Amino acid sequence: MADSNQKLAVREKVGYACGDVATNFFFQSMILYQTRFYTDTAGLAAGKVAFMLGILRLADAVFDPVIGALSDRTQTRWGKFRPWLLWTALPFGLIFWIVYVTPDFGPQAKLVYAYLTYTLVMMLYSANNTPYSALMAVMTPDDSERSSVASYRFVGALIGQFIIQALPLPLVEKFGHGNSARGWAITMAIFGAIIVVLNLITFASTRERLQPPAGQKSSLWADIKNVFTCGPWVVMFILTLLVFTTLVVRGSSLNYFFSYYMDQARLRDFLGSFGLAGAVTGWKVVLDSLGLLVKPDGSNAAAVGFSLFFVLGSLVQIVGIIVSKPLADRFGKKAVFIVGMGVTTVATVLVFFISPTAVASLFWLNILWAVGWGPTVPLLWVMIADVADYSEWKNFRRATGFMFAGILFALKAGLGLGGALSAKVIDAYGYRANQVQTPHALLGIRLGASVFPATFFVLGLVCLIIYPIGKSLNRRMQDELTERRKQYAASSAIPATS
Repeated sequence: MADSNQKLAVREKVGYACGDVATNFFFQSMILYQTRFYTDTAGLAAGKVAFMLGILRLADAVFDPVIGALSDRTQTRWGKFRPWLLWTALPFGLIFWIVYVTPDFGPQAKLVYAYLTYTLVMMLYSANNTPYSALMAVMTPDDSERSSVASYRFVGALIGQFIIQALPLPLVEKFGHGNSARGWAITMAIFGAIIVVLNLITFASTRERLQPPAGQKSSLWADIKNVFTCGPWVVMFILTLLVFTTLVVRGSSLNYFFSYYMDQARLRDFLGSFGLAGAVTGWKVVLDSLGLLVKPDGSNAAAVGFSLFFVLGSLVQIVGIIVSKPLADRFGKKAVFIVGMGVTTVATVLVFFISPTAVASLFWLNILWAVGWGPTVPLLWVMIADVADYSEWKNFRRATGFMFAGILFALKAGLGLGGALSAKVIDAYGYRANQVQTPHALLGIRLGASVFPATFFVLGLVCLIIYPIGKSLNRRMQDELTERRKQYAASSAIPATS
């Protein structure tokens, strides 16, 4: 049994972080591109996309507890959770690519194809990410080390986020040459292959050390009872649902916001001030090869602007993630999360008041958003690991995989609700793909990028305020669990007598 001061090598932390680089290739594409891919490239009606995303993501979320229960009961020489990364690496990367292939079918057949491929990719995401998330809780029992692992993990997440925010739209323009379907297929084939490699690296470089309490019997009913009667878990479930609903509504709406609301001439001039326009000479050859240089006619200004917007936010978030652990150690995770989400909420709602020509103001608000959000990024998952400890502390049994699976249920339900809401809002306000939008349609896009997500953030703040595991309770739990584990280890070492 590892002791509470178990330290992990940097190599293992980096290896674990590679898994979240891969996850964010999938995850950020769901947040930022999926809705618009379906409406503007696949040619599906926004209302049908809203229904599909809502139904499939909510229905598929039921798959997460199944994977959680299975991974808790997996017994291999590699552990409980690591082997799932090996088993799912190739199919996950393959289906991720197939989602973004647009077959030459009629409208109804395209919709059926979207239903099938999207269901498969969400199921594989569950089979991959539920064990991956639970793995962090069994790599070490040390609370501070978990925060360190989470910080590495979410630096990895932001690297993945940085790449997937910066490159897809410009690469689609470059590879597609006006054919967005071809551009998406080539671009996502590249990212799908990288997903496979990164998952294999995570599998090879990590180890599982923390085991359930000695003598714990496998009982699905006991796992269910412990999870649903755990007050902190219920709070984290609701918070996770709200957070990921918000991220999808905001991210999807901002994609439309850049293309249809912002003044394209002002946007082109703003990008030129960053060296992202002009003659293709010197270092700009690299930018042009990645599709990150604005064309002379400005036709790709929205794509390049959208990429720069999220890249700058990701860079600021990386700094926030790095300082997250020392801030949490000093003030407690709950306090840091509340302050960070408060700042983010203000920055989100202020986007509504941005005029089409105020490009610089929009980017400054995004930096403020990232300042608030960055330190909170690792905390959600560390707090869920704390909830697993809380359940063990209260109930004398541990169901790490099942507990994380429940939270991933909330995450995917949030993805579903957010995707459905973002598509439903633009549909309700009269959005028509690839056309000049009416003032009413533009109002819907603006609300989706600001007021609606800010409302969900406010509800998330209420959850954080009532979350009961503060700094002092967490310290008490860790001390008592450490003593229990020492007693388990000592009792298991005593030889049986006849």
